[in-house]
Amino acid sequence: MPAMSATLKWGASRDISSLDPYSYGDSFALGVLNHAYEGLVRYDRHLKIEPALATSWEIVSPTTWRFKLRDGVKFHNGADFTAADVQASLLRASNPKSPLRGNIPAYRGSRVIDAHTIEIDVSANYPLLLNDLTTIYIFNAQWMKDNNAEAPTDVGSGTEGYATYHENGTGPFKVESRQPDAKTVFVKFDGWWDKPQHNIDRIELTPIASSATRVAALLAGDIDFTDQAPVQDLPRLTASPEVKVLEGTDLRTVMIGFSQRDQLLSGAPNPMKDLRVRQAMQLAIDLDLINKKVMRGKSRNAGALVAPQIPGYDAALDMPVKADPEKAKALLKEAGAEGFEFDFNCADTLVNEEQICQAVASMWSRIGLKPKLDQGTRAVQTPKRSAGKVDVYTLGWATLPMLDTYSLTSQVLHTKEGSFGIFNWGGWSDKAFDTVTEASAVELDQGKRLALEAQSLKIAKDHALMIPLHQQPLAWATRAKIHDFPLFSDNLPRLWLVKM
Repeated sequence: MPAMSATLKWGASRDISSLDPYSYGDSFALGVLNHAYEGLVRYDRHLKIEPALATSWEIVSPTTWRFKLRDGVKFHNGADFTAADVQASLLRASNPKSPLRGNIPAYRGSRVIDAHTIEIDVSANYPLLLNDLTTIYIFNAQWMKDNNAEAPTDVGSGTEGYATYHENGTGPFKVESRQPDAKTVFVKFDGWWDKPQHNIDRIELTPIASSATRVAALLAGDIDFTDQAPVQDLPRLTASPEVKVLEGTDLRTVMIGFSQRDQLLSGAPNPMKDLRVRQAMQLAIDLDLINKKVMRGKSRNAGALVAPQIPGYDAALDMPVKADPEKAKALLKEAGAEGFEFDFNCADTLVNEEQICQAVASMWSRIGLKPKLDQGTRAVQTPKRSAGKVDVYTLGWATLPMLDTYSLTSQVLHTKEGSFGIFNWGGWSDKAFDTVTEASAVELDQGKRLALEAQSLKIAKDHALMIPLHQQPLAWATRAKIHDFPLFSDNLPRLWLVKM
């Protein structure tokens, strides 16, 4: 009898916005598309960097890395993988209009040495290039040229292209079909260069926004896996003999950011430029209550902007601020900012984000502020955020793909200029902060570099630049028939390691 085809049905809380991995710096989309596209290096089961399309590398000067590329690799269309593909992909990713350019902030250029050797130039003494390259996925240069896809697409600005709806990577699975907001089907790529550790023939990714519907589908066997098991339903899922629950703490820190522009969206002067106002808004938030009532005790209250596992974390900064509404009111009065009205932009991507925002808005109302809750889908809210059309907003940051504090300090908190500050939606700018952050990027001594990163985080904390809330819970659930499903703290499933 022929072997039965192994199909894994993935019920996700949302869809990817494009088949182009460069279209938005979204870790979920990059994680999904990593099944079709690959980088020169990748993370293994323990989130340590290992070779992928590159077999080895060396630093030949303070500003140059040389990579030896894997021979015999094929793209899904049958084309051979060469250094020209890496060169073209780096040019596309670093394009000034590329939303992914912040993922390779130190990139300065590259040279093809031969068909399987390339040199990459970076700013002096940059120690994090390998981390950056984990999500710079490689396109076929000729495929891009033939399909007029050499320019990047951009979800935030609505810029689309051939790569938005078509795929041609080197990964373990290739895209068979895609219906946006309905279903994306991946099938096993028999020409993959690596030895498969999985036994999956087909992956069906179906977005199911409703948590209740997702849970019901899993219990009924209509889906085999979800990477967003609602915390309120974990007891019910655990009780089912047909379901396995995998739990941990996410690397993602949930936080709240402020506009630092002169005016609010309403045109009124912005009181949040005053440190006392930002401190008052932080003192109004009861983290313990959010943990207990909203997160069912599954989150970890945060005082720092990065999780303990992230290099650059400083335990001395990780002291959650205790709620003190009376002190908050006094600070608002002192700043002359009592009762001001502002827009509070929330999306749908964080665990229980709607409930978090409602709880925080209520806490702000109790100290006399007037938050206007703007709740919407990621697709609706992303353009507002990217354009800086926010007063206060939620943000979840796991430092992916870099897995280093520099990811946050360079992309979220640094002044928005060049490849820096891509996600600096509040318009914050402080040259002292920028100087320390940039120094951390070129310090090769690990101890000194981490100390500089901790210094950056202290500046952010002292200025109440962002309000850290918690590291959100990580909960996946699978059908019991799946017997090997590694859980990753970056919340990115790697299905090429799964056995059914």
